[in-house]
Amino acid sequence: MTPPPRTNEPPPAPRTGHFQSDRVRQRLGAARDRYEGSWIEEIIKRLKALDFVNWTTIFGAELLWSALPFIILLGALANERIDDDLSRHIGLNTRGATIVRSLFRNTPTHAIEPIVTGLIFALAGMIAVVGSLQVIYERTFDQPHRGWRDLPRFFVWVAVVLGALIAEAIVSKPVRTAAGPVVERLVSFVVVTIFFAWTMHFLLAGRAPWRHLIRPALVTALLWLALALFSAIYFPSVVISDSKLYGTIGVVFTLLTWFMLIGAVIVLGAACGAVWQERAGRDPLTAASGARPSRADEGVNPGREHQV
Repeated sequence: MTPPPRTNEPPPAPRTGHFQSDRVRQRLGAARDRYEGSWIEEIIKRLKALDFVNWTTIFGAELLWSALPFIILLGALANERIDDDLSRHIGLNTRGATIVRSLFRNTPTHAIEPIVTGLIFALAGMIAVVGSLQVIYERTFDQPHRGWRDLPRFFVWVAVVLGALIAEAIVSKPVRTAAGPVVERLVSFVVVTIFFAWTMHFLLAGRAPWRHLIRPALVTALLWLALALFSAIYFPSVVISDSKLYGTIGVVFTLLTWFMLIGAVIVLGAACGAVWQERAGRDPLTAASGARPSRADEGVNPGREHQV
């Protein structure tokens, strides 16, 4: 039997399209495996549970509602410009600060009607801000809502914040002049970390132990400094452009954006810090599986509230 004749035909070409699609599917599958149980997935889940977008918007609107009347009220009573501190916190340059200054009165007044109106709106806005803060931290640390039972705590928190803002306005310039911007940022990071750790512990009425609050406070302080750096780069030009487009009212749009970013920093800091705390407190087997520890494993009794 004679063998079949040989041909010079080349071998069939590989199916490039199917090969590439298989590689894409493999890469997507590997990326999905890395994502499941990762800290990114946990942060996204927690942000969804906290309703990140809505709470950021609400918090920014409440800050605008409380801050503007409060600045107007202080400007009506004080003999120096209070809005300059606001411009400094946002990071505005001289031109941007001049535009913000035009939004408020140039001379003090002691008429009773604007003082009472500003006091009512500022107080109502501040209480709303503190109430939103409490809800954010209660959801972050899986605590039941206490509501108006903590109204005295709200007033104490507002008083502490006002005192801290006054102290910061007094010492910030001497510290910046004597130590420089780097030391000022370090001091600010430490102070903001302590403040947010105390805020979480105080508004939760001691229901979350201090050791569970350190990481959320650290992340919030880090994001706070990042916001300060971003504001100094972004907002000076935005204030000027909004003022040209919309007039003086354009400053309000810029302030609303800045307040919403503050809300985003607070929610993100709490969520990322809580995930960091949970993953740090797991054993290696639990961390690899991506399962959350039980409340009993965390040392928290959900039925017991520790008063400060």
